[in-house]
Amino acid sequence: MSLFARALKPAASSAVRLAIRGYASEAAAASGGKLIVNFALPHQTVLKKHEVNQVDMSAVSGDLGILADHVPTIEQLKPGVLDIIGDGGSTKYFVSGGFAIMNPNSVLNINAIEAFKLEDLDAQAVATNLAESQRLLTSAKDETAKEAAAIEVELYESIQAALTGKSK
Repeated sequence: MSLFARALKPAASSAVRLAIRGYASEAAAASGGKLIVNFALPHQTVLKKHEVNQVDMSAVSGDLGILADHVPTIEQLKPGVLDIIGDGGSTKYFVSGGFAIMNPNSVLNINAIEAFKLEDLDAQAVATNLAESQRLLTSAKDETAKEAAAIEVELYESIQAALTGKSK
């Protein structure tokens, strides 16, 4: 029993025990082996109720792959590749951050701040912008400018790693 559950009053504690889930193979949801993905940005819906086999993502807790009947979880996304794998192949996006919420009914909701298909990114432009961001970082006069440049450097390094297939 978790530390949180032990801190609850007896009546509330029994409700928590009822909500505990087992492994994905024991999940009650009848998903038919498919994961349903909803993928949204602040300005558009990328995918809605889209059936896929697997989603691979970079989260703050580490890289992970999500399949149907995955144990419910909430993950903070870090800058990196979001790979959506279906019967027709794989579609890779670069996301700058956001959240992924896996529900008990094999529905994965992904909310990202920004996302672009990897194929739409220009490696030369990324390299040029990375060099400029690194120059701004080394020449920054105050902490605010230094922090802004450091964020840009981290973002461009993540994009560059995604384009070259090297993990950051």
